[in-house]
Amino acid sequence: MIQVLLATPLGLACSSASNAQGPAITGPWPGPSTPTSHVGETPPPIDDRLVLDDQAWRQRLTRGQYDVLRRQGTEPAFTGHLWDEHRAGTYFCAGCGNPLFRSREKFESGTGWPSFFRPIEPGRVAETRDSSHGMVRVEVHCARCEGHLGHVFDDGPPPTGLRYCMNSVSLEFRPG
Repeated sequence: MIQVLLATPLGLACSSASNAQGPAITGPWPGPSTPTSHVGETPPPIDDRLVLDDQAWRQRLTRGQYDVLRRQGTEPAFTGHLWDEHRAGTYFCAGCGNPLFRSREKFESGTGWPSFFRPIEPGRVAETRDSSHGMVRVEVHCARCEGHLGHVFDDGPPPTGLRYCMNSVSLEFRPG
């Protein structure tokens, strides 16, 4: 069951009260400086899993992607490249290329993060209880690579009443 955050500003509900969990990342970054695509020609099977060690994730992701996908960070509201994306297409996990959401399920939430009322299909995202930062939320992560995507709330539009509040840096958008 998804819990409603009462008396919590909508922007804070989507974000972490602080940045990523764990020690700060310092020094030269071993991964790419700009995002690289991990979307294949065919989607991976729903039960497929991608397990990499921390060094492999650092080499695969940009610093920003790593901070959010692997350390549960949050990009500031209205700064991500996809919050205002309106073209038809599909949103994939930036870490592994798993298809997650379709543009027809995207809606304007006013939060500054891409918001969807349902995933592309059951089994593509997973949810866990998140009681960090003094509030109870439901974390959403990629079911294939366990990358942190954002949180889901029960204040979305019909037909589901859900708002999947995602970080742009966790997603790759493919028009079409």
